[in-house]
Amino acid sequence: MLKKRTATKSDYVLILEIWERSVKATHHFLSEEDVDFYKKIIPESLASVDLSLWTDEERVVGFSGIDEDELVMLFLDPAFIGKGYGSKILTYLINNDGIKRIDVNTQNKQAKAFYLHHGFTIESEDERDGFGKPYPITHLIKK
Repeated sequence: MLKKRTATKSDYVLILEIWERSVKATHHFLSEEDVDFYKKIIPESLASVDLSLWTDEERVVGFSGIDEDELVMLFLDPAFIGKGYGSKILTYLINNDGIKRIDVNTQNKQAKAFYLHHGFTIESEDERDGFGKPYPITHLIKK
């Protein structure tokens, strides 16, 4: 059974490991230098969001971070991608935490399709990410 628990600073190492494995499995468009860049700044973002770990039995499946009504991070360990965990987590966050907005890398076609499938629509797009890097961002909303 999937369970949510609040993450603490002691979970940051595990969260970064999951993030890196997930990004390497799904964000093939990122350069190695940019993966390293984001990896260095991710820890700064963790404390500013409502950060949760998701487990199935004793296995950590992934993590999520929300800020008000926006899902700012949802990453699954690659071993659990495509097995319904993302849908269960997203549904929980929509129904219980009021998630209505998500930004997704436009080049991450699988993630974009996932959110569109779950009823989000495109609100706008930017040619660069929030750090000015050449990775377009699609802003999604659920009405």
